[in-house]
Amino acid sequence: MDDHEVAVCRLSHRPGRDDRMTTHVGLTARALGADRVVFPDNATGPAETVEDITGRFGGPFDVELNASPKRLVREWPGTVAHLTMYGLPVQDVEADLRAAHAEEPLLVVVGGEKVPFEVYEHADHNVAVTNQPHSEIAGLAVVLDRLFEGRELDREWTDADRVVVPKATGKEVVEPDDGE
Repeated sequence: MDDHEVAVCRLSHRPGRDDRMTTHVGLTARALGADRVVFPDNATGPAETVEDITGRFGGPFDVELNASPKRLVREWPGTVAHLTMYGLPVQDVEADLRAAHAEEPLLVVVGGEKVPFEVYEHADHNVAVTNQPHSEIAGLAVVLDRLFEGRELDREWTDADRVVVPKATGKEVVEPDDGE
């Protein structure tokens, strides 16, 4: 969108059990302004799905498989924001996240199964969207929207094979040359 890169890292993935959740982390990251998503290397199905959606509905957006997402968190060359219900309220840290994003790359970390304490320690910000249990996908959506202050909702997509035409009722999807 602007400023430096925003990447989203899904820490863990249990094939079969987490396929839909991991896929939705990637789709939410893409739709709400991140530049790329990093999945554990065993999340090949979700990676293929997000790449397919990007191919059909446009980008740019990158999908990466990584053998050690925890190492990525440790070695990230910018700011790390870990989403957790135990963190500080997003409304208290969103200005800090925007300022950091203006200066350096931002990594937004989304957990999976039990998150090791080292992730909390390596994070520059442990961020909560409420301090109540709920979906990490909802938390990611709120954090990205707060980070971009709603600008991601007007994003222009390139290289799309399909474009959704906004309608009050009904559904319409066209090829870019057929209706834009």
